[in-house]
Amino acid sequence: MIERYSRPEMRAIWCEEGKYRTWLDVELAVCEVLADRGTIPGSAAETLRARAAVDPARVAEIEVTVHHDVIAFLTAVTECVGPAARWLHYGMTSSDVLDTALALQIRDAGALIRAGVERVSQVLRRRALEFRHTACPGRTHGVHAEPTTFGLKLLVFYAEMRRNQDRLERALLDAAVGKISGAVGTFAHLEPAVEEEVCRRLGIGFESAATQVVQRDRHAALMGVLALIASSLDKFAIEFRHLARTEVREVEEEFGAGQKGSSAMPHKRNPWRFENVSGLARVVRGYAVAALENQALWHERDISNSSVERVIFPDAMTTVDFMLERFAGLVETLVVYPARMRENLELTRGLTFSGSLLVALTGKGLTREEAYALVQRHALETWDRGGDFRERILAEPRIVELLSKEEIDRAFSLEESLRHVDAIFERTLEPREP
Repeated sequence: MIERYSRPEMRAIWCEEGKYRTWLDVELAVCEVLADRGTIPGSAAETLRARAAVDPARVAEIEVTVHHDVIAFLTAVTECVGPAARWLHYGMTSSDVLDTALALQIRDAGALIRAGVERVSQVLRRRALEFRHTACPGRTHGVHAEPTTFGLKLLVFYAEMRRNQDRLERALLDAAVGKISGAVGTFAHLEPAVEEEVCRRLGIGFESAATQVVQRDRHAALMGVLALIASSLDKFAIEFRHLARTEVREVEEEFGAGQKGSSAMPHKRNPWRFENVSGLARVVRGYAVAALENQALWHERDISNSSVERVIFPDAMTTVDFMLERFAGLVETLVVYPARMRENLELTRGLTFSGSLLVALTGKGLTREEAYALVQRHALETWDRGGDFRERILAEPRIVELLSKEEIDRAFSLEESLRHVDAIFERTLEPREP
């Protein structure tokens, strides 16, 4: 991923230096387990731990000749270690290193994404509570429906991020697994106990039955969760972008001192960062498709997944990390206009209460069809001719025969429509079972 959309902490995990450092961690862990078991000399493992280092530039130089990155890596390490390097990669195949190291990168990158999801969740929770009772129009099909609150909008987003949090935890555990089982997964040269101990020391799981590689359904599932997280942020961003339109203007993306919104129009204050979130989500969704394609490999493996994963894992995890950081900051600084929300709520002159009136009339003995036709007639007249919907209802003899003024007032009451908001907050924010 380009530097513009990368945070330094995530770049450090996926850069060449970080990648080779992780490969070396795997190789040294295997050597130390083998030394503990008496398979290789303990002094060799100590020497390797003390002297092994890797220079990415030297690896690249060697790879020009050998055309194999793991061999180039091992050769570069050997140059700085000496004779003890004969025990590096003992009984292993390249994928033992690559897949186990990938598990470490997934674990470490996943920790950053996990923290980002938590931050977004908490920001949404805090601002949902702030605007718990701030009334605004609910919209279906983009058209005013019944009243809601801005806090409820944010609470819905919070609940979705909590689900994403649960999905991410499961997917990271499932994908952060290694294997040290050899060329076709049969442990032809090392014992299964070696794999289990190496993975335990590295703090990851192990693939109980592997081919030459960890099976890619694990990685596809993780990429699917990353795409879900990105799509949730896209969904939230689109809502804020709509609410920031000039005709709506219920929220506004923070506009800093000295900031400029357009090269041609000095008045512009655009929701460009939310648009950025939406755009990056499209990239991550594409990576999920590529990860699904990687599941089907020939026999015990081919290498068609390798080139794809060099791109999709660094890019997807870096991009989602960036999106989470950006979105959390945007919600923290989001400018909200409650007065404008109330003004918009009143634009339709009482039509948002047509559903409450329908229920009230049905409760008085009218069939639903009769009540619907009666309410709709006055609603459409208000749409087409203007005026106030409630005044039309109070002037309709058939309705005032059935409903008292108090009952009509209740049907048109904003407080009545939103009376269960606190209950929704309570059940959504109640502590979750571990």
